[in-house]
Amino acid sequence: MIKKIALACSMMFTVGCTLSAQTVTSKPLTIGEVRIIKSKTLNEDRTLNIYLPQGYDKTKSYPVIYLLDGSMNEDFIHVTGLVQFFNQMYSMPETIVIGVANVDRKRDFTFHTDLKDLQKDYPTTGHSDKFIEFMEKELKPYVESQFKTTDKYLFGQSLGGLLATEILLKKPEMFNNYFIISPSLWWDDESLLKQTPQLLSKLPDTKKFVYVSVGKGEHPVMIKDAEAFYDVLKKAGKKNWTLEYKMMETDNHATILHRSLYEGLVKMFPYQEPK
Repeated sequence: MIKKIALACSMMFTVGCTLSAQTVTSKPLTIGEVRIIKSKTLNEDRTLNIYLPQGYDKTKSYPVIYLLDGSMNEDFIHVTGLVQFFNQMYSMPETIVIGVANVDRKRDFTFHTDLKDLQKDYPTTGHSDKFIEFMEKELKPYVESQFKTTDKYLFGQSLGGLLATEILLKKPEMFNNYFIISPSLWWDDESLLKQTPQLLSKLPDTKKFVYVSVGKGEHPVMIKDAEAFYDVLKKAGKKNWTLEYKMMETDNHATILHRSLYEGLVKMFPYQEPK
């Protein structure tokens, strides 16, 4: 039998063919952990996908990104890869990512509307107030009880961008840095956009970084609303707010998130030549 195997190896010119037995070990490749928390506010379990930096030290404090649409089959994996890249190559400090997995994003990310067509197309709509309460009173306190944290970021796109805008305007103290990508400000006949000047006038001028972007290939209304929102932010005259706007020339609504987050993070953490 051994002669037959050796002959077969010789005839097929197999590189690395060997008669000795090799033991291959394997173990899971993990980039984080999954935790399930029970929300009394939402009356349901919510899944958190959590990325911890390599070499995570529980005695150290870390910035935290709260990622909307943070399911494993949505944006968690590619955003954590982007964060890890910025930790390595740019001046971004090691950062924890909390991916908030969706249950019903149309329910959680939209506020009430009386428009019949939206009620028909989005039958569960109108409960962003509950989701914001969950984030403020359950999610953030839980994360801060488990990890030592510094700056807080909120990443949201599309309906997630609508929610991020609502939080910025109504509960700005929840986060230090807002990345608002292609926000669905068309919702409810642009009612939030129309309220923005009044809401901004009531907000304290505490330090904030607000990045807004939209893709050139998106619906014209989406582009118009994003530009209008940024203009209102500029006119508000918040001296301690750093505002950035980016038109993504080659992107549409489907492709914009990753490249846009990259551009926004470059604004915060520019590349520095090694000394």
